Amino acid sequence: MSGTAERRCIDLPEVPALGGIYAAAVKKTAASRIGGVLPGGGRRRGADDDGRWQLPAVEHRVRRLRVDTGRLTRYQRLMGDTVREDLPSVFVHGLAFPVAMSVMVDDGFPLPLLGMVHLSNRVEHLRRIRPGEELSVRAWAEDLRPHFAGAQVDVVAEVGAGGEAVWRGVSTYLAKGVDLPGRTRPERPEKPVFTAPTRTGQWRLAADTGRAYAGVLGDWNPIHLTSLSARALGMKRHIAHGMYLAGRALAGAAPREGGYEWGIEFASPVFLPGTVDFSVADAEGGADPYGTVAFTGWRRGASREHFSGYVAPR
Repeated sequence: MSGTAERRCIDLPEVPALGGIYAAAVKKTAASRIGGVLPGGGRRRGADDDGRWQLPAVEHRVRRLRVDTGRLTRYQRLMGDTVREDLPSVFVHGLAFPVAMSVMVDDGFPLPLLGMVHLSNRVEHLRRIRPGEELSVRAWAEDLRPHFAGAQVDVVAEVGAGGEAVWRGVSTYLAKGVDLPGRTRPERPEKPVFTAPTRTGQWRLAADTGRAYAGVLGDWNPIHLTSLSARALGMKRHIAHGMYLAGRALAGAAPREGGYEWGIEFASPVFLPGTVDFSVADAEGGADPYGTVAFTGWRRGASREHFSGYVAPR
């Protein structure tokens, strides 16, 4: 993760509401279609003198954030997690997410937020985080690069407490069909054949799963709410939040003591309602590169992987 010396800090008075961020994204997308942009939604003011696209050299920051313990309890119950006195890692992601999204609607951000595909997350949960701690959040974007299907970017969020970083996360997003001027897309890699592991669980996700998650963590992205709102954005049906899937996986896989790191990669969406077959297994001593615990989710009765990931103690 890069340093902060080259980035201009923008202090936000509070954590922004995601509804306002999505509204700003709609407005920005509409404005980009009227004029003054490069093909694919990149703004000209996000380019350097040679026409290459640049990420805004800014960091958005909220200095003081308190956890709503009622919200925490609702999250734990939604995920089937143990109600305990420390913050689950995906809950922390949810606290930082609006600050990270505010970076993506910055005037200089060159990619369209609406329609972004969530590819993966990598997280360092550096120590146990207590609900009563006063937290800070900062976020920025880095490493804009070609992808075989378009352009991808990392959005980094860091949560601090007592003057130290306690959580860091990198979310990787894809803008499909967007070409970066002067840069060539890599070849599409060969997709390995998915073989389902031994099932250890099964999740039956109701049609309102996305609305239930949004009701707790505030992510009211229309692609997760109803089939009607998802179809308006080009989806055939609404889909589960990627971080809901990560939260469900981590509820049974994350260590109960100390720090840990984890990652997840998304292979295909989970349409709602739907059923996900799930596997979590000890990977210590095996060939799996992920670490202590590996988890996988796939479509019931089919060889179609939805996600895979790992959890490793620090």
